[in-house]
Amino acid sequence: MSQNNKIIALFDVDGTLTIARGEVTKEMNTFLAELREKIVIGTVGGSDFPKQQEQLGNDVQQRFDYCFAENGLTALHGEETLGSQSFREYLGEAKLNELINFILGYLSKLTDVPVKRGTFIEYRNGMLNVSPIGRACSRPERNDFEIWDKESKCRATMVGVLEKEFGERFGLKFSIGGQISFDVFPIGWDKTYCLQFLQEQNYDEIHFFGDKTYEGGNDYEIFHSDKTIGHAVTCPEDTIKICRELWLS
Repeated sequence: MSQNNKIIALFDVDGTLTIARGEVTKEMNTFLAELREKIVIGTVGGSDFPKQQEQLGNDVQQRFDYCFAENGLTALHGEETLGSQSFREYLGEAKLNELINFILGYLSKLTDVPVKRGTFIEYRNGMLNVSPIGRACSRPERNDFEIWDKESKCRATMVGVLEKEFGERFGLKFSIGGQISFDVFPIGWDKTYCLQFLQEQNYDEIHFFGDKTYEGGNDYEIFHSDKTIGHAVTCPEDTIKICRELWLS
């Protein structure tokens, strides 16, 4: 039982609790266990739940009070499943095929991407994840792409094209996250989606920590929500520092 069960801190995963697609460190695990003695804690990430387990450990449900995967489309409170939604059911097969075909065509014309690997579109329960380099890239390739993308605006340009083509027509949102990809999901299915599962608890304060809090980043909406107290971080060490100042000093 948390010492103060009226305060909850929700954490993005990549760039907040771990390095991008990296595993949680012993230092972070020790810190989170200490923090959980003071307040309620939860994860809220864009990736699916198996990826949260890869990064945070197979026992993530035991070490966090809440686990929200795919922005909360998969919602877990301890061992209890609170809810799940399907992107395919929302959009329908015909529209989903049209969207995927358009994305594949666009990706095939990106001749200036430094390298291309595999898994350019990853279908998840609540969204599509699109990567111009491909999710099968190595960590050095991932790091190089991130630098190149900042200069070329590859992802931002692609998101702009997709928003124009599908945003209003299909009711979709496009959000850049991590180093190599962006997410495609229905409007309203951003990270604020998870907040509905906290309403019955009547928390006095809901804090959110994330690194992509700028407009177009996948932490933007929940960071700016009037239901949360947002904290922008630059790395896992920054997360620890801010939390210690708030609750462990």
